[in-house]
Amino acid sequence: MDLISGISVREDTDDATGMTQKIVSDWRSAPKGNDLKPEVILVDPETGEPVRNEAGNPITYPMSVDAVLSIEDRQELKAGDVVARIPREGAKTKDITGGLPRVAELFEARRPKDHAIIAEHDGYVRFGKDYKNKRRITIEPTDDTFNSVEYMVPKGKHIPVQEGDFVQKGDYIMDGNPAPHDILRIMGVEALANYMIDEVQDVYRLQGVKINDKHIEVIVRQMLRRVEIKDPGESDYITGEQVERSEVLQTNATLSEKNKIPATYNNILLGITKASLSTDSFISAASFQETTRVLTEAAIMGKRDELRGLKENVIVGRLIPAGSGMAFHQARKAKEVLDHAERTAQAAAELQALEDSGSAQTGEESNL
Repeated sequence: MDLISGISVREDTDDATGMTQKIVSDWRSAPKGNDLKPEVILVDPETGEPVRNEAGNPITYPMSVDAVLSIEDRQELKAGDVVARIPREGAKTKDITGGLPRVAELFEARRPKDHAIIAEHDGYVRFGKDYKNKRRITIEPTDDTFNSVEYMVPKGKHIPVQEGDFVQKGDYIMDGNPAPHDILRIMGVEALANYMIDEVQDVYRLQGVKINDKHIEVIVRQMLRRVEIKDPGESDYITGEQVERSEVLQTNATLSEKNKIPATYNNILLGITKASLSTDSFISAASFQETTRVLTEAAIMGKRDELRGLKENVIVGRLIPAGSGMAFHQARKAKEVLDHAERTAQAAAELQALEDSGSAQTGEESNL
């Protein structure tokens, strides 16, 4: 249906085999092409009526741009026959340099071009009225827990779902590379970590390079170390503020001890460049990029570096808080806690002495 030669279908000759194949062309740029919906419909040869699935919907296969048709009009099909092939873009170069841009894209947390659309919750697929060059797809939930979610998919893109299909949270509505931010928002931290590990390892495994997962996990952990405040509760944070995860957890623990409302937050994903520059340590940030700007801002804001990380301790010539240096830092922290307790006790004793002397003086005056 709507597979018209010269408008939505072109014939190309394969240079290797010399065979002619029919390829779906971009019909949107053709005159009156916006009204076309190139698709393959299965028809019963006896009745001439469309074959329907269990839900009662006609079985159709929408064609995406550049799909290679493997069938002819009115050809008899059996279960398992190939209707069309969708070409996949392969690596342009065979060595490791061909895959490194993909690794950089992942670690910088960039949104891929024409990224996949992921279902935000379970539900049934419904196709609505098209809007200009986009197809309207709605996910209707099975109950009243969620509202219907609407997606606008560009025409010509491959849609792996059909009318009435049941999709689960995380299923693809449109093919492509998913955006890491969407995986984090919909599926959570664990799903994002697994996705990042698999994608990075795929690049290196093709070259026979073995990398332990823990190295990638450490990088992902640093990319996820900041959170965005959703509801500050009874804390001093502001809605939308980005702060260190460890700081929020510590603040929430303190609030919970005092029976106060803790802050709620959303996980956010930062690229490695932005994550390095947004660290609380201005010494660490200045050693990476934009040194002048980082030091100027730190001076204006009167920042204090607590020297918690590795880089800042190396720069100032101290033992790093890892390995054998960990014992030194733990002993130093214990001494600081002890000194603080002693100072507090001494201040309390001095205050008590002042109160006692004041009460004694008041007693003498009353006797006089």
